[in-house]
Amino acid sequence: MKKHNFSAGPCILPQEVFKQASEAVLNFNNLDLSILEISHRSKDFVDVMEEARELALELLGLEGKGYKALFLQGGASMQFVMTAYNLLENKAGYINTGTWSDKAIKEAKIFGEVVEVASSKDKNYNYIPKGFDVPKDLDYLHLTTNNTIFGTQIKDIPTTDVPLVADMSSDIFSREIDFSKFDLIYAGAQKNMGPAGTTLVVVKEDILGKVTRQIPSMLSYATHVSKGSMFNTPPVFAVYVSMLTLRAMKAKGGISAAAEKNEKKATLLYSEIDLNPLFKGYAAKEDRSLMNATFNLTEDNLKETFDTMLKEAGINGLNGHRSVGGYRASMYNALPLNSVGVLVDVMSELERKA
Repeated sequence: MKKHNFSAGPCILPQEVFKQASEAVLNFNNLDLSILEISHRSKDFVDVMEEARELALELLGLEGKGYKALFLQGGASMQFVMTAYNLLENKAGYINTGTWSDKAIKEAKIFGEVVEVASSKDKNYNYIPKGFDVPKDLDYLHLTTNNTIFGTQIKDIPTTDVPLVADMSSDIFSREIDFSKFDLIYAGAQKNMGPAGTTLVVVKEDILGKVTRQIPSMLSYATHVSKGSMFNTPPVFAVYVSMLTLRAMKAKGGISAAAEKNEKKATLLYSEIDLNPLFKGYAAKEDRSLMNATFNLTEDNLKETFDTMLKEAGINGLNGHRSVGGYRASMYNALPLNSVGVLVDVMSELERKA
């Protein structure tokens, strides 16, 4: 029986995508060759890359608006470097809402002055800062829309006159946002899009070419844009699976349909967390993530019993990050509502047994 996979990533993907991808490993496009062995310069793969890039822009509502989609390597961690390398001339602003934004700040400081416009570090990142002013002399403002480890999510995107950059690794394609507010978006594939190994970058072309430093070819967005995301050998399989996932999302109604389903899952789980006296949510209620629900037991002596019940129910990947402890239920797009129902039933049963 397929387990209920709440892993924070690499994570669950649609079952039809797993099936299509597994078939392509054996025989891709009836070529009698595997997707793992075809030339990345062949028309068959170039078509995959082009479809993946086009689907990303289409689903985000950014077609014909001056954006280019890229599939790069190095994960979001490489984007911490590339963002600053390509955009930071004098001073950049960062909203610090967790471990990953903290790491992005560290990398950006190599290239210029960095201002922490706002931070929730004072309470171990269990809330999203609000009411802050954005300096007008920034080269860009960087934010992390969803904080996987701490279970918080930015609900209201800041309105600013400076270019806006976002790490959307753990909530890309999960909710409706005016993505045209952003000048650059990046997201590791391994949450809502595909396997680990590629990172989606969506960049507005007119923000490039404004820094005076020389940028190495592999770290230059302009290079990858000019080469159609094919400057070097791309992560073929990761891009292919991402394309399949985006294709499936479009067929199922796009982001709006995914968002409706994600709201139902989050409402079901958070309702149980709030009603069950044996559990306590970690993140501030108004800032709770739809993707990653973080919570703790109120009675530590029940941990062994609860963990055993989870295992018996076929629930996988629920352990919280060491920064928070407790539990973390990651409810990415492909997780069925039924899986959340199974988790809620186990939580309710624990209360009855206690």
